[in-house]
Parts: sequence; C-alpha cells; structure tokens
Amino acid sequence: MDQRRLILFLIFSFSLVMLWDGWIKQNQPPVAQQQAAGSAAPADGAVPMPTLSATPGQPVVPGEQAAQAAAAPRAVVETDLLRAEVSAQGGDIVRLELKQHKASGEAGGNFVLLDDGTTRHQYAAQSGLIGEGLPTHKTLFQLPAGELRLKDGENGVELRLQAPEQNGVQVTKVMRFARDSYLIDVSYEIRNGSGQALAPHAYFQLTRDGNPAEQVEAFGVRTFTGPAFYTDAAKFQKVTFEHITDGSAKFAKTASDGWVAMVQHYFVGAWLPEQGLQREYFARALGNNLFSAGVILPVTAIAPGAEGTVSNRLYAGPQEQDKLEGIAPGLDLVVDYGWLTVIAAPLFWVLSWFHSLTGNWGWAIILVTVAIKAIFFPLSAASYKSMAKMRVLGPRLQRMKEMYGNDKAKMQQEMMNLYRTEKINPLGGCLPILVQIPVFIALYWVLLGSVEMRHAPWLGWIQDLSAKDPYFILPIIMGVSMLVQMKLNPTPPDPIQAKVMMAMPIIFTFMFLWFPSGLVLYWVVNNCLSIAQQWQITRMIESGKSAGKPA
Repeated sequence: MDQRRLILFLIFSFSLVMLWDGWIKQNQPPVAQQQAAGSAAPADGAVPMPTLSATPGQPVVPGEQAAQAAAAPRAVVETDLLRAEVSAQGGDIVRLELKQHKASGEAGGNFVLLDDGTTRHQYAAQSGLIGEGLPTHKTLFQLPAGELRLKDGENGVELRLQAPEQNGVQVTKVMRFARDSYLIDVSYEIRNGSGQALAPHAYFQLTRDGNPAEQVEAFGVRTFTGPAFYTDAAKFQKVTFEHITDGSAKFAKTASDGWVAMVQHYFVGAWLPEQGLQREYFARALGNNLFSAGVILPVTAIAPGAEGTVSNRLYAGPQEQDKLEGIAPGLDLVVDYGWLTVIAAPLFWVLSWFHSLTGNWGWAIILVTVAIKAIFFPLSAASYKSMAKMRVLGPRLQRMKEMYGNDKAKMQQEMMNLYRTEKINPLGGCLPILVQIPVFIALYWVLLGSVEMRHAPWLGWIQDLSAKDPYFILPIIMGVSMLVQMKLNPTPPDPIQAKVMMAMPIIFTFMFLWFPSGLVLYWVVNNCLSIAQQWQITRMIESGKSAGKPA
C-alpha cells in the first residue's frame, strides 16, 4: 500500500474513532449485572416510595411546587468558596454560586451550579423525612433572620431551620458549611415528644431539569449531563434522562456503600452517605422535564422522649481530580475520559506535575509535548530516516514510472526490489502518526473534561485553553507547520496524490479551528519538533548519499 494512501486512511480512521467514541457515550448499553431501578414515579413530584417500611409525603404537582418555592423566603449563606440560597420550603438549596469559578459567555459573574431557573436551569438539592407528620422538601421551615457569612478566623458556619411541630415531634434541619470546602453537611435532629416510637427514613435527592449543561461538542462527541450512581459492586453507572423517562434506566438499587450524583460538564452535585449504612438509590421522572435522583437512608428507631439524628454530606462543586478521590471512593470517576482513560489519566497526572512547576497550563502542555516527543524519539527517528531515503530515491522512482507506466504490476515489483535493496520500509514514515493518534484523542478528552483547563490562560490572546482560539492564530500556525512537513516529505509520483497531500494542511487547519486551543498548541509544538528532527535527518541522509556518489 502506498504510504500516502495509508495516511489518508489513518485520517479517515481518526474521524471514525472520534465519531464512534461520541456514539458510545450517548448510547452506552447497561451493564448486565446492574439491577433494575424500579418503576418511575408519577409525574406529581411525590416523595419516592422506598422498599423500606415508610410512608411517602403528600404529592404536589411540579408547577405548583416551583411557584411555592419561588415565593418562599430564603436564607443566604456565604463562605470563601460558596454563596448558597436556602429556601424556607423544605430547606432546599435552590441556588448555589461557586465564587472561584466564573460563568461563561458575556453575562459574567460567578458560575451558578444549583439554580432556581432565573439563570438557566432548575436544579436544587432537596431532602426530607418519610413518616407520618414528618417534614419533607415541601414543608415550610422557620429561617433565622439575616445572612450568615463566614468570618475571618472561623472554620465554618451553621444554618438551623426549624420545622413546625407535629404530634409532639420536633425536627430541626441543620446545614454546616466549612471553609475552603465544597462539602455541606446536612442533618436532621429529631426529638420524639409523642407517645409512640418513631422509625422514619430520610431521603436526599438532586432534582434537575433535563436541559444540557455547559458543554463542548465536536465530531459528534458531547459531554454527559445526568444522574450517576456508584457502588463498590456495580462501580460507576451513568443514567440518561431518556432512560429514566421510558423506564429502562438500570443501576444498583440497594447497597451498603456508594453515592448518587448529578453530573455535568466540569461540575458535579453528589450526596455521599456514610459507608456501611444500608441505603436505597432511586431515579424518577417528575414530569415537566424535571428529574430526581437520590438515596433513602433508614433512621435508627427513636423511643418516646428520646432524640435521634440522621445526616448526609452534599458535594456541590468542580470536578477537581486531586480532591474528589479523597472525598469519597470512586467520586473521581465523574471525570470521564472515555475509552482512552488508560492514557488520559496518567497524561493528566503528568500535566498536573508540570503545572506545579510552571504555574501555567499552557506551558505544562508544551512540556508534556516535549516529553512525549522525547519518549518516542527513536521511533520517530527511524520513520524520518525511511522518509528521507524515500525522498532521495524520488528521481529513480519517477524514472520507473516513466519506464513501466503502462505495466502496474511490473512497476510495483521493481519498486519493491528497490526498497529491499536500499533497506527502506515504505510504510515506516506513517508510524509517528499511528503513535500520535491515541495520544491526541486522550489529550482531547483531558482538555475537554478537566475543569482545571476551564478558563485557564496561557499567554496573550489565549485566555481559555479549553476553548477555541478566538482569533484562529494557532490553527493557522498549525496549518503552516503541516505544509512545511509536507515539503520535507518525498513527493508522490502520482500527481493526483500529490495534490491531495498538499490539501491536507488546509483540511486540518479547517478542522482545528474549533478544537480547544490547548490541543492545537500541543499539535503546533509537536509539528515544530518534528520539523526540526525531520530536517536534520533528511540533511544527514542527503549529505551521505551525495558523499557516496562517484566523482
């Protein structure tokens, strides 16, 4: 096979791989060992019915519930990282701003993760108790007066919400916010003043609309938005809103470990129950494009006159990979690099290490490119030697074409004899491309899925390595570097193939216009290093051939 045709085949294969990866992510089949999630709840917003012995709360239609929540008073809690608005209805966190992350687009301001619909989404962290007369996420709590702000010297701030007393039972919902943390501790203090023992359950859920979050899409690849579950037995399981709607969603339903999350591009909200506590996971379609995913926990029986508590942790923040694994087992899996995780994960680790040295993700990408080039230097050198020899043999191959132009079989035979005599592998020049493709795709996913790259500047006009170059300067430089590389390669004997190869820089430049600028930076640096290496090897080979000619 002619090496130019192989290059074209590789380019086509690369496009197919990207499209296939996108298709897999959108149509991932359920794991055979997963358990059915159960039937969907009615579209009335009712508290999910657990298989554990408990009674659900009274249903409220989603539109009415949203109206009530919007009209209910709110308490504001502000820390160094968060600004949370907590509704008196249910003590839900209905709006959460991340102060260290800015919103995309022209609107500016802080990024809003949990949202009451005023910005873009309807997305809330809700919880309640299941049992007769106990408060749910529709109960009106009494809020403290004024705002709660984390003061200098304080490590945390506590918000206490009092539910109306029912049948002698007093319930206080307590939310604790800590300094330098996206974790929120949510607990219920239950004082049983009735004459009967209580055996309630607590539910914690994330309710969100089905609209896609901030995301990047290229070559059919779209970042995931939706619920995810993790247990030690079933591992990480994503569930699409579509599967929840049609009742085909499958995930581990009961376990004594794990967590439930609502995943979106760069950010995640997750309920993280204590390990070893039996729990039930659920996902429900509520109607009006609203979905809930959560967990139900048992509460230790509370005797008359006694007190009991149940608690859970909520993580609502960025997918910072160096912190997620330490928060809960498997939580780092919400950063999904696709089927090339085996390459992407260590690649991100190396990038992070270089970032710790330089303090800049752009320079880290350049250093990673140099390191990758150094690792594959011997392979590249062998390939460039083969290409240089092909370039030297160009005139002889042209004469063969003139001699055997009408006899293709004879021409191919003579060409193979020439390759054997000169010890040339005609396919050797394509090896660097074969090596670069998986690294290229893995780096694509690192830049696409790592919140660390979001709004990360390099220098000058590149202020976001996860976004396209606003002035298309890097893609143009990349196209020029490809053109230089083509000039260093041997000229194809077929004029049509020569024209096709010369069109490749234009095609690639057009493709790279919408790629993340960090990825284009990698390709530009890689091309420049390749040009230097290829030029040096070609000069040595051509000088040696010239010196070996008889006078």
